[in-house]
Amino acid sequence: MLKPICVKCRRFYKPHRNARLFVEGMPKGGLDHVALPGTSHPEDWQPYKIWCGDEWICRGCGNLIIVGTGSGPVKERYHEGFDEAVAKASYLTVNDC
Repeated sequence: MLKPICVKCRRFYKPHRNARLFVEGMPKGGLDHVALPGTSHPEDWQPYKIWCGDEWICRGCGNLIIVGTGSGPVKERYHEGFDEAVAKASYLTVNDC
């Protein structure tokens, strides 16, 4: 498998940090609630799942990506200890569906 490529810099990404935990958000009020994705309205989102993936960096522009997340989440909101796990994984929250 080829390494991820930075289109801007025309360089390969390099491994930066393995096993990076991050949170997947869901709209407050359920999936039928309209919430804008991204960072513009984080208050409209709540933690849903915790994932683990590998963080790669472009050594040209410094952009980071996460790849290699596996086939399923590490924890979901109905699992015991989810809130504590969210605190540990708060490095990044992805607010998108």
